[in-house]
Amino acid sequence: MPSVATKLEIVKNDEPVQASEPMQEPAPRPEELRLLEALLFAAGEPVDEPTLVRALPEGVDVKEALAALKAEYAPRGVNLVRIGKKWTFRTASDLSWLLTKETVETRKLSRAAVETLAIVAYHQPVTRAEIEEIRGVQAAAGTLDVLLKTGWIRPRGRRKAPGRPITYGTTEAFLSHFGLEEVGDLPGLDELKGAGLLEGSLPAGFNVPMPSDDTTLRDDEDPLDPGDLDLGLAPPPADQPKGG
Repeated sequence: MPSVATKLEIVKNDEPVQASEPMQEPAPRPEELRLLEALLFAAGEPVDEPTLVRALPEGVDVKEALAALKAEYAPRGVNLVRIGKKWTFRTASDLSWLLTKETVETRKLSRAAVETLAIVAYHQPVTRAEIEEIRGVQAAAGTLDVLLKTGWIRPRGRRKAPGRPITYGTTEAFLSHFGLEEVGDLPGLDELKGAGLLEGSLPAGFNVPMPSDDTTLRDDEDPLDPGDLDLGLAPPPADQPKGG
């Protein structure tokens, strides 16, 4: 005798109510997103794309996977963000107040340091003499040292000019602190005027350069000398590949 299927009914206030349909299982999540998510969460610092490519299975489109993961986390309390050429998870910007401590001591940069930092950001690679020429005054002793200690600027190389002066550029720490993906996101002339940072009549031909933080040395730059390492000027050498 064939069985007869019956529907479960729940009686409430004398009214029969049909039980809800079983919940559907969520669609399976792409495995590459799970792997990418795990790698970035476990990393103690931002990770560049070549490192992610080596860690993921062959054939995975890392750029596409990063874009999908970024979109997935966009409405959440933690966002996937790009800092320079690296990726990391960060607390959503509108929730940063949750992690702010009242005990944090704010240390203001001097006007000379702020102006110097702006010149390095917009004109990099730039030498000390070029900074002084743009500012119109001699650089105060220790100004560049202060910015080097904050980790916002770094020595890039040496200019192919008499005296071979050191050239300076910004760092990933600079981008991270000011919430920039790349130095090209810095405000242009119209934005600076709109913010009231440029007032009054400007000199004829005045313009704000399009900044670039490309780490590749330019034609007029030489690599830093080995002796610069002893002076603490050169960045630490990259890890050497294992094997012979």
